Amino acid sequence: MAATTATAPAAAPTALDRLVGHPRATAVLGALTIAFSAILVREAAVSPATAAVFRCAYAIPVLAWLARSEDRRYGPRPRRDRVLAAVAGLFFAVDLVAWHHAIEDVGAGLATVLGNLQVAFVPLIAWLVLRERPSGRVLATLPLMLAGIVLISGALEAGAYGEHPARGVVFGAITGLSYAGFIIVLRAGGSDLRRPAGPLSDATAVAAVGAVVIGALAGELNLVPSWPAHAWLLTLAMTSQVVGWLLISASLPRLPAALTSVLLTIQPVGSVILGVLIFAEHPTGLQLIGVAAILTGLTVASRRG
Repeated sequence: MAATTATAPAAAPTALDRLVGHPRATAVLGALTIAFSAILVREAAVSPATAAVFRCAYAIPVLAWLARSEDRRYGPRPRRDRVLAAVAGLFFAVDLVAWHHAIEDVGAGLATVLGNLQVAFVPLIAWLVLRERPSGRVLATLPLMLAGIVLISGALEAGAYGEHPARGVVFGAITGLSYAGFIIVLRAGGSDLRRPAGPLSDATAVAAVGAVVIGALAGELNLVPSWPAHAWLLTLAMTSQVVGWLLISASLPRLPAALTSVLLTIQPVGSVILGVLIFAEHPTGLQLIGVAAILTGLTVASRRG
């Protein structure tokens, strides 16, 4: 008589599991969701550090609950993964505060385009730190993206859009660098693709603490909730920080790199359009050429041959 072996029943798929069965649609939905981030930050009208703190703080309970659900489902996460996610949170704190400053200085749309320079910074950091030489395509597009940065800064014209466009470009570059560090370290700490909430929860919690420290040192922190600012920040936390980043974290590892680069450009393009429609932001012609140059460079640089 043949021996039989019992197998444990497979866990029922979650709603997120079902969504990532269609990773392209999931990535597009995530990118569209986070496209509203800069708009919500502007509507809140609080200091950059305050927006960063509460964006993370309001998201922590939901992400922590989702992370515990993953632990019950798959077991505890390795200590190494949790440490890396915490380090990613430090980069994320710098990223958010710098990006919120860029929004104040150069507007929601242009600041989001500048923040997405992480696509170019990631391979360069990997080259310097990990000795992984970037492709010729990445190196060839750098002059194009640098030209776009100069055009957005308003250095070549008078009357460029933004309160302080040149300073906004500096904060945008800091955003791109810290965003690159966040993505590199978070991916390293997310070894289990079934559990996007765990790393995101740890990183968000550390980012909240980091933003408190940055805001306190800069003297721009206000931890007293006010209405309607915190209604906007709560909306930002539930949409971008929870829904948007969960969708992106779960779907992008399942897609080819060339396709992900195209899909993620939906966010900065969407932010530019929303800035024009909602806040009547009117970048100059040269600034819009700079936007096109950066988006073209980002798309080409991250394509595979």
